[in-house]
Amino acid sequence: MDKIWTFLEKKTVSILTRRKAEKAYELANKKPRTVVGEIKGWADALVFAVVAVFLINQYLFQLFLIPTPSMVNTLLVRDRVFVSKTSYGIEIYPSGPKIAQANRMVHRDNIITFYNPEYISKGPFFDILSQILYMSTFSLVNIDRNEDGSIAERLYVKRAIGFPGDVIRFQEGNVYIRPSGSDSFIDENTFRAENNLVDGPHRSVDASTYDGIKAWGSLFGYKELGIQANSAPTYLSSAYLSVKNDNYPDDMYQFETSKMRTKALFDPSDFNSRSDSHKYSQGIYVPQGSILPLGDNRDDSRDGRYFGPISQKKINGRVLFRFFPFNRIGYLGNK
Repeated sequence: MDKIWTFLEKKTVSILTRRKAEKAYELANKKPRTVVGEIKGWADALVFAVVAVFLINQYLFQLFLIPTPSMVNTLLVRDRVFVSKTSYGIEIYPSGPKIAQANRMVHRDNIITFYNPEYISKGPFFDILSQILYMSTFSLVNIDRNEDGSIAERLYVKRAIGFPGDVIRFQEGNVYIRPSGSDSFIDENTFRAENNLVDGPHRSVDASTYDGIKAWGSLFGYKELGIQANSAPTYLSSAYLSVKNDNYPDDMYQFETSKMRTKALFDPSDFNSRSDSHKYSQGIYVPQGSILPLGDNRDDSRDGRYFGPISQKKINGRVLFRFFPFNRIGYLGNK
């Protein structure tokens, strides 16, 4: 036993002596600090930090800035949120295929981030560069802008509402759901109460406004058909007066529904108008492997009503936590 202790003692002394000698040599031969050396040191540190942050954002979590009011009051404009990138599988590269997807499915009412199906690419180089800058700066720098200077929404944040087999119908801004396997529609409020879902989704347009919106859409259909508005029924002209001074319909989906219905009734041979009108009246079917996302602020949201269901493969994360502003910090996984 003494031999072992003696051996360990000699070995320890040898290692410490060598390290002390190496440190003394480094101090004696230390190179003078130069501007170039300092710049290289900072550049190396910066590149490492950028790469590390990018990898964290791509494979673990991403910080996201809310750009529009589509999720008010759950999320306000300029809120900053924590998005889990592992909830539904991990993307190999931005917008690429996923791995580790087994048993990681979207659940009804999850707040999700997904790739905007209406996004117009500015080219692969710009797309990659803008995403790297956005993620590596924790969402502080976004060079992806529209022509008017507003932020181009490459990613959307919405709530997962419609699931495979469901049919979702919209009437005067209200949502009606025919769940998979059912033969009847149920209004969303009742559906949410029966399934213990949150009360985040809400309406802000008064029900009395819809007569005017529907009349506006119908009269616009007359216009597109080349028919004079004075040929329209008196009740349409009267109802339109209530929204005449509005710049934009409060519910564009209802506006389009009324417009297409009018065009289909006037010209049954117009297959496109008939098809669109049928789509609006029958609702949106959600196919297997897809989700229909809607904004909580139902009257001010560009969502699945307009671009339809999205593939679950295009969902890249789940919003779990709001970390800014500080007075609204909170967990969102149950919202």
